[in-house]
Amino acid sequence: MYESGDLRKGLKIEIDGEPYVITQFQFVKPGKGKALYKCRLKNMVTGAQFDRTFRSGEKFNKADLEELKMEYLYFDGENYCFMNTSDYSQDFLTADQVSEAKAFLKENTLCDILFFDGKPIGISLPFFVDLKITKADPWVKGDTASGDSKPATLETGVMVQVPPFIEEGELIRIDTRSGEYVERVKQSK
Repeated sequence: MYESGDLRKGLKIEIDGEPYVITQFQFVKPGKGKALYKCRLKNMVTGAQFDRTFRSGEKFNKADLEELKMEYLYFDGENYCFMNTSDYSQDFLTADQVSEAKAFLKENTLCDILFFDGKPIGISLPFFVDLKITKADPWVKGDTASGDSKPATLETGVMVQVPPFIEEGELIRIDTRSGEYVERVKQSK
């Protein structure tokens, strides 16, 4: 159980049976009366955001959240299937729940799946993933008009900027937080 004095940015609380994360926080002490806590809340299930002010002394339930390490198995056309690596149970997330993570999600990737009351609501990818380049235009020596990078398409279908020496079929490491090229990965034969 939290009190209004415990509120801070990043805290996850439950309001009316829904999990919320505080994205912005401001403490206000007017001349008269109780202190106020102005918060911007984001619903962790729907993504909806709104502002709400709480008075000193209000109480909140801690959001019943659990994070499990799960392996991505497949996409069935509507949902993404993940398997719990400890008990082999499977859970499904919708395309909206996976959101931007699908750009770097490939089969057998270990991810952290966030659960609320036993239902999956979100996904966190590892910070770095290794993906193969399926399409990259060859670099022409002396071609300085295009700058120091060129577009390349990855096996997941997303396009990233890579250095000109990277070729089609190579394995590269991508930072999933920024979507940028990090380095070339040596392939074991």
